[in-house]
Amino acid sequence: MAEEPGKLDISDEMIAERRGGSSKMPDDMPSWMAKSIVNIDKFSRWIGNIVCWILMPLIFAMTYEVLARKLFLAPTIWAYDISRFLYGALFMLGAGYALSRGVHIRADFLYRNFKTKTQGIIDFWLYLIFYFPGLIVFLYMTIGFVQESIMRGERGMDTTWMPFMWPIKTCLLVGIIFLLIQGFSELLKSYWAAKKGEWPGENK
Repeated sequence: MAEEPGKLDISDEMIAERRGGSSKMPDDMPSWMAKSIVNIDKFSRWIGNIVCWILMPLIFAMTYEVLARKLFLAPTIWAYDISRFLYGALFMLGAGYALSRGVHIRADFLYRNFKTKTQGIIDFWLYLIFYFPGLIVFLYMTIGFVQESIMRGERGMDTTWMPFMWPIKTCLLVGIIFLLIQGFSELLKSYWAAKKGEWPGENK
């Protein structure tokens, strides 16, 4: 059926909002499941509130670099590395929070039209088959990368500043752990949706 002129399709936004920050749990949900979802979502929100402050030094570094380069012809040797390190840390450390809010990029053009129970079944099995195994392998490999980086005293070779690489690689490792923690909450939500035909926190 054709959409009404001037009416926006907000299906994707509704899907994200429905899964973001589920604080109201169904009355018939087991207490351990409800507490797990709420506590994990609160933890991810707390992490997100802290990580967002990385934007401040990132903005400062880029502003300082532009002013120093354009006004004083004195470009820095550290702004490029600092900016990509801080952006990488912001991206990885905030990934778990983004998952809790349902704002990761997804192909919803078919999914949005499925029944809630079908959406829950799809999400549940995709988390079990792909999400957790993939992240566990990624975590195992990243532990090795971080250990090797620390032992070798690895430095970046893109600029003359040559900063140590282990801090940003550690952020990658911690970010994966945050994703695994939030993924457990999302797994429980999708299980409930598959079983009951409604997402936890969904208003009826």
